[in-house]
Amino acid sequence: MDWITGISKAIDYIEEHITEPTDYARAAKEACSSPFNFQRVFALLCGYTLGDYVRMRRLTLAGEELLSTDAKVIDVALKYGYDSPESFSRAFTRFHGVSPSAVRKGAAIRSFSRICVKLILTGGSIMEYRIEKKQAAKIICRRREFTKPGDDYTNREIPEFWNECGRDGSIQKLCGYIKDSAQFKGLLGVCFSTEMTDSVFPYGIGAEYDGESDPQDFEIVEIPAYTYAVFTVRGRMPDAFRETYRKICTEFFPQSGYEYGNGVEIEVYPSADVQNPDYSCEIWIAVKPKK
Repeated sequence: MDWITGISKAIDYIEEHITEPTDYARAAKEACSSPFNFQRVFALLCGYTLGDYVRMRRLTLAGEELLSTDAKVIDVALKYGYDSPESFSRAFTRFHGVSPSAVRKGAAIRSFSRICVKLILTGGSIMEYRIEKKQAAKIICRRREFTKPGDDYTNREIPEFWNECGRDGSIQKLCGYIKDSAQFKGLLGVCFSTEMTDSVFPYGIGAEYDGESDPQDFEIVEIPAYTYAVFTVRGRMPDAFRETYRKICTEFFPQSGYEYGNGVEIEVYPSADVQNPDYSCEIWIAVKPKK
């Protein structure tokens, strides 16, 4: 299933259950994707997270209901997932710019329309990639759980995690584990997407581990054998990384013979010169042939 059909089916499911607690795993299943990949790709393609979409759609429908019916504010609040009139009023006012009581007096409201997925012309750009099969490997790393993949909070927190590892000496220690014989030649950022839950996903900073050196206080994680699509990223970070990942989602996966393999995603950084406009690194994504 392509992303156009997948996202359309997921949106159909979300809209049909808009007043119920959002089942992100079920929405991802409608798109034939893992929850991690679906939420990440959704945010990249749409410019806002799936959670933001649900929130803005609920507040739009709540505003329309207050404007066109005599339903009580508390009933509308509960219907659209708010546990009190106060929390509903705060969210409603931030979104619409007016309070629920003002709407009852004729104030104008805002509308966030349902997503309509359409086929558009894309591509026409050069993307460097290769397909590689890799044996199982061990990663030595510091790992932390982050919330809501793709949202602004996570986008701030992961760079801060890198900065923290730099300040406390973890990165310097991890660089000591990098060997010329390693499959992944550089410092690694690893998305453990297979371990994601509805609310969190683990992300690690590390290096390939040869099993011989003292692991000190780091965690050892075994990465199974996978087939990877390997993409070259060129330019200053993080902008070059984001643009390459956008092309992976909007051009490579829709047009290639591969789909997400529901494995890990590995960022390979050969040096720390990430602000150099000529910097080059790689994104490794576990893939499988499309059926």
